Amino acid sequence: MSVTEMFSYIQGFLSADQEIREDIRKVVQVLEQTAREILTLLQSVHQPSGFKEIPSKCTKARELFCTVRTHLGELKTKFPVEQYYRFHEHWRFVLQRLAFLAAFLVYLESESLVTREEVAQILGIEVVREKGFHLDVEDYLAGVLIMASELSRLAVNSVTAGDYSRPLRISNFINQLDSGFRLLNLKNDPLRKRYDGLKYDVKKIEEVVYDLSIRGLTKEQEAQGEK
Repeated sequence: MSVTEMFSYIQGFLSADQEIREDIRKVVQVLEQTAREILTLLQSVHQPSGFKEIPSKCTKARELFCTVRTHLGELKTKFPVEQYYRFHEHWRFVLQRLAFLAAFLVYLESESLVTREEVAQILGIEVVREKGFHLDVEDYLAGVLIMASELSRLAVNSVTAGDYSRPLRISNFINQLDSGFRLLNLKNDPLRKRYDGLKYDVKKIEEVVYDLSIRGLTKEQEAQGEK
């Protein structure tokens, strides 16, 4: 093979690689748009009237996740299955965002922590790497940490809406989450930095709960519940 032939071959390889990346980017753009729609829908619960609409908002979000599954199914066909991590950077951000949205959705529905398996099921992808397009454990954890920030905001807005018991439940949940993350030896720098943000979320929620307690609003809510 001559030098010219060798470089022509390399150019062919580079062109094919660029085509794959461009196809991936197009699908990811559509995924990002759908993720924004779900985010807008779920974040409407922060409005004063939003708490009463949580069930209907969650139902609509579930419907939008059907669209997400369709787009992720299309994304799987755009690259060789064994080259997942070669192209991972293209969809890493949107997959973390979708993991967050799935986690927030499940919390709003049941006030429980979504498992990695449940997120994968909602997104219509795998958990096990060998089975193909999957939810990487670090992408799942990043999504959970983003949800923690959203819950700290929800705790504040709960008070504005007159729901004084919700911040206490959020505080208990976030503290359990913090305890769980303390068990992990995080070596991924972006993930570790995001975990540092969880400490501020814990503090912010604790301040909300403390403010409610000194104003006697938590006891007032309990008394109303007993009636």
